Amino acid sequence: MEGNFKEKLKNFFKGKTILVTGAAGSIGKALVKKLCEFEVEAIRALDVNETGLHELGEELKGKPIGLFIGDVRDKDRLIMAMENVDIVFHAAALKHVYLCEYNPFEAIKTNILGTQNVINAAIVNKVKKVITISTDKAVYPVNVMGTTKLLAEKLTIAANLYKGKKNIAFSVVRFGNVLNSRGSILPTIKKQIKQGGPVTLTHPEMTRFIMSIEDAINLVLKACYLARGGEIFILKMPAVKIRDLIEVAIELLAPKYGYDPKDIEIQIIGKRKGEKLHEELIMKEELEYLKDIGEMYLISPYEDEVINLKSNANSIYSSNKVKLLSKNEIKNLLCKIMKDFPKIV
Repeated sequence: MEGNFKEKLKNFFKGKTILVTGAAGSIGKALVKKLCEFEVEAIRALDVNETGLHELGEELKGKPIGLFIGDVRDKDRLIMAMENVDIVFHAAALKHVYLCEYNPFEAIKTNILGTQNVINAAIVNKVKKVITISTDKAVYPVNVMGTTKLLAEKLTIAANLYKGKKNIAFSVVRFGNVLNSRGSILPTIKKQIKQGGPVTLTHPEMTRFIMSIEDAINLVLKACYLARGGEIFILKMPAVKIRDLIEVAIELLAPKYGYDPKDIEIQIIGKRKGEKLHEELIMKEELEYLKDIGEMYLISPYEDEVINLKSNANSIYSSNKVKLLSKNEIKNLLCKIMKDFPKIV
């Protein structure tokens, strides 16, 4: 994050009371830690995961953090937790595609009803800004998780229409796959390599947009600073072929666990229920509301901000249409974000 903007963020968050839902998850936890670097008044970390909150509290002893056990399905709890809060980062969600396929109404209760509870509690407490964290799977969704996250986006944006005269900005950030987050592909690959393989691959041509946790958190903070209400912020991020990602991980990690990379098998297992071959970040229908703001795209309801980018449609929204990272670029990226990978000189 450039120094000038970091100073702006420092001034923006100074003295603020902030609530983070899903604070024990990978994104929520990283967000809480990053907010501790600013001179905030208080951070309220809310999660249904008691053990995760305990571990977060132990890690951040001495920081201005309060641990709130609570579920976004419980509107009354959220109303209490948001008293005198300035900013809400809504990161709580059920995110595993295949689990949501087999437990669809649980996904509805957390991702949809939970988001509406966050919105209602924010309106009651006159919170200043609410940022909902979404996913590329909300774009043309084919699975339960993506569908519920699309509705969470729609609910968040629509809240700007019925908040009345309250000065609240409701906005969304849309992520790609966050590398090395809990439950993501990298920890699974690492575990399979440690066991000597095979490393499972659903489809040899599968591609995904990727981002580091650090990039994800910087996106959330910048979006919060810039949000006027009604926007969707999307980081410009690279894409990879998943097979290339696996092969690079094997090359780097197999020797660490005493294996020859050539002896680690890659096993094709077929797409799981609800999976896409390629992901998209932006819908074609959103392009007329799109603005390029440097390292991010902004889907904006404000005409003064919009620059029509329809001509760039094929290079913007699909992970198989952008330039894929080379294996060497993947190697450098992995070595940067995963402490278990050896450094490249």
